Amino acid sequence: MKRRTFLAGAGSVLAASLGSNAADSKPWEWREYAGDSHSSRYSPLAQITTDNVEHLEPVWKLETLPPRVREQGLIECTPIVVDGIMYVSAHGLHSHAIEADTGKLIWTNKGFDDATRRRQAAGTSRGVTYWKDGSQERIFAPAREHIFAINAKTGKLIDSFGKGGAIELQKDLDRDLGQIESVVSRTPPAIYQDLLIVMSVPGEGPEKSAPGHIRAYDCKTGKRRWIFHTIPHPGEFGYETWSKDSWKTSGGTNCWGGVSIDHERGLIFLGTGSPAFDFWGGDRIGQNLFGNSILCLKAETGERVWHYQTVHHDLFDYDIPCAPNLVTVQHEGRAVDAVAQVTKLGWVFLLNRETGKPLYPIEERPVAKSTVPGEQAWPTQPFVTKPPAFSRLSMTREDLAHLSKESHEYLVNERMKDVVVAPMFTPPMLDKEVVVFPGYHGGGLWGGGSWVAEKGVLFVNHNDIPWSLRLMKSAEGSYRPYEHTGYLRPQDEEGFPAITPPWGQMSAIDLNTCKILWQVPLGEYDELTERGIPPTGTYNRGGNIATKGGLLFAAASEEGRLRAFDQKDGKILWKHQLGGIGLATPSTYEVDGRQFVVAASSPDSRANGDGPKAGFTAFALPKP
Repeated sequence: MKRRTFLAGAGSVLAASLGSNAADSKPWEWREYAGDSHSSRYSPLAQITTDNVEHLEPVWKLETLPPRVREQGLIECTPIVVDGIMYVSAHGLHSHAIEADTGKLIWTNKGFDDATRRRQAAGTSRGVTYWKDGSQERIFAPAREHIFAINAKTGKLIDSFGKGGAIELQKDLDRDLGQIESVVSRTPPAIYQDLLIVMSVPGEGPEKSAPGHIRAYDCKTGKRRWIFHTIPHPGEFGYETWSKDSWKTSGGTNCWGGVSIDHERGLIFLGTGSPAFDFWGGDRIGQNLFGNSILCLKAETGERVWHYQTVHHDLFDYDIPCAPNLVTVQHEGRAVDAVAQVTKLGWVFLLNRETGKPLYPIEERPVAKSTVPGEQAWPTQPFVTKPPAFSRLSMTREDLAHLSKESHEYLVNERMKDVVVAPMFTPPMLDKEVVVFPGYHGGGLWGGGSWVAEKGVLFVNHNDIPWSLRLMKSAEGSYRPYEHTGYLRPQDEEGFPAITPPWGQMSAIDLNTCKILWQVPLGEYDELTERGIPPTGTYNRGGNIATKGGLLFAAASEEGRLRAFDQKDGKILWKHQLGGIGLATPSTYEVDGRQFVVAASSPDSRANGDGPKAGFTAFALPKP
């Protein structure tokens, strides 16, 4: 794409608001899924500021849902921008290249013949990855069971890569998979030199599930270069923390939230999910390394450098949901390179980047035993002491919502009457519904946090909503003795969460002082606001981004609004109703001296804006 030089008039208000990056010879762009390899989700652009953000307006819109086509899947894509071209994954898991300043479609790639995928749920993709080597430019796009390699200029599959242009995720797992075992990918792979580091999502049980081993592939050929067994094989570190031969039968323990890379040290950092079956581990007795672990691996070989397990023998679906932020903090009078891992638990685990040792005490405390036959819950769990939890860690019956007298009485006398409301880390029970709080979606979720290094502040949007579950005996002949009711969200008669608000929040955490600076609700229900109830926050998915202009942008709330918050105090300075619900982390970038903010929208009846239902909307300040 041809670039124009940005020349602003001396008297222009817009030019006066430009940050230094706008004047650089190379415009700043959002080239990686999480902004950079450290997963900072931060932009040095400062053209849009706290003073002028109120003038932000839509400048282009792109709908990717074709006319008269049934809606498929969710759009949780964070767009990346390279040399003025935006690359996205959108409706139907199709990949697109777009002019980043106009929204004009350049090419579309549908992967392999998608007739098969149209007969099933399309699934989700959170974005794509760009890689360049000399004259070669490739887009790597996750789409269900494949990672596609696409020519960035033409949009054509690169037939020489993998098998016909794609990696088959079912292959190269060092274990044969059965018919019902599947492996898909949702989060864009990470790049280290010529290595493509791939994340995956196997099943969660109770049926047999594939393992979530971490794999790296050659960016040119698609051949596997290394594998790290998250469920250790015989002779490997951690094998003794499982039942004998668990590596043949257990699944999960996957990285699905992203990878952060320290290129200078040649290290990658990631978090893993729970072993499968998520809620019963009688066939995987032990601590279960490397489930629910923060891992540091050598990028070139996949060798383990260190690990830290955040939940032992997980029975609560407390996956680590996102890539850790690589940060530098002040600790005991000196600057320390650290790993800040946001979790569903409502804690940030703050570890030394080189050793994996906690910067502050993390205490092993006794927790409840399991009452389910065959289960051996781990007797203790780690409790973070600093920084303080950003979400509530417990729920009691006194916390039941009181939106109205009728609502409260319904919760007390009907919906929650026979539900077990117990402390954190209470294992599931047989034939009894048990509340899990923080819930299965946090605390923090896959959006993670944004890091402003110059302030030492981590910004996290998160949930404060109870979930619940009941175990029950499986039918005769089932793979495991127990199954579950499904993921439940206790609610009142109107469908609002059963706990006293806030239900969704944005929090600012100072990682130097380990203090929470502020918390504000994220999202609101208009019908409750009209009743005189202050904004409650909503269930939220997708993360936030921070800019040098002093802003946070998030489009994660249930009602589908993109918001701009003041980093100083969390005040909402601007908001815009999208045409669909905003389930994706936004991104921001510069073209020809103009800063843009772009957000994806996914089909949902709760959003009523005039933008695309399944597409992207870009915003900018008016031209001078």
